[in-house]
Amino acid sequence: MTQRVMSLAALTVLELSPVEMVEVAARAGYSHVGLRLEPATAEEHHFPLVADAGLRRQTAARLRDTGIKVLDVEILRLKSDTRVADFEALLAVGAEFGASELLVAGNDPDEQRQTDNFAALCDLAGQYGLHPHLEFMPWTDAKNLTQAWRIVEQAGRDNGGVLVDAFHFDRSASSLDELRQVPPSRLRYAQLCDVAGPRPDDMAEILRQARNERRFPGDGNCDLPGLLRSLPQNIALSLEIPVRDQGLSALQRAQVALDKTCQLLRQL
Repeated sequence: MTQRVMSLAALTVLELSPVEMVEVAARAGYSHVGLRLEPATAEEHHFPLVADAGLRRQTAARLRDTGIKVLDVEILRLKSDTRVADFEALLAVGAEFGASELLVAGNDPDEQRQTDNFAALCDLAGQYGLHPHLEFMPWTDAKNLTQAWRIVEQAGRDNGGVLVDAFHFDRSASSLDELRQVPPSRLRYAQLCDVAGPRPDDMAEILRQARNERRFPGDGNCDLPGLLRSLPQNIALSLEIPVRDQGLSALQRAQVALDKTCQLLRQL
């Protein structure tokens, strides 16, 4: 395995408990995992790590046994009614697991309030050694790289960053030129997958593809070599690749994702 941090994202193997996920990551050859402490949707099956101390203990034990580390925790949403102080329990659990990165979504149409809340979150997260990264997604209120970077820059906090996900980068029509303008210190990790086909006009279809139908690196049309060359060298990579059921087990999906990513990196 390469020296680069390779993390298995929760969405790739969402059916697994955190304990099973750590085991799969270790068997497949990852160095890290990302833990989903808050569900992304009301429908998804969720393992309540924040509320369940026993599950936290089991997960921590498996992390110790395998040597797997935690890269990021997710997913905090900045909404119109957000009270940043309410996130403290989740931040404390992230710190307990040794995570360094925090995934944040912008779901507040008032950009100034979203910016203020992001700044407040950075201040609170800093007490736990966490770096909040605003992930732009075309259906949210941080729609593309330009808007996400504007919010992070305006927030003016050194531990704030932007999270580039290859799927959202493609579907939001963000550009490599824009990406090269973002200071490398604000890009501490990125999410990798591939994307197939032209950009749909329908946002509901983009959302469906994002959650169910991404491709393994090299199996789509995304300019992943260009993206990786425009990101900081050796940036930590979180492999977030929910794929339509191909009869692959969670372990097989994790292995294919890592193998194809390593193949891509060797070609750079």
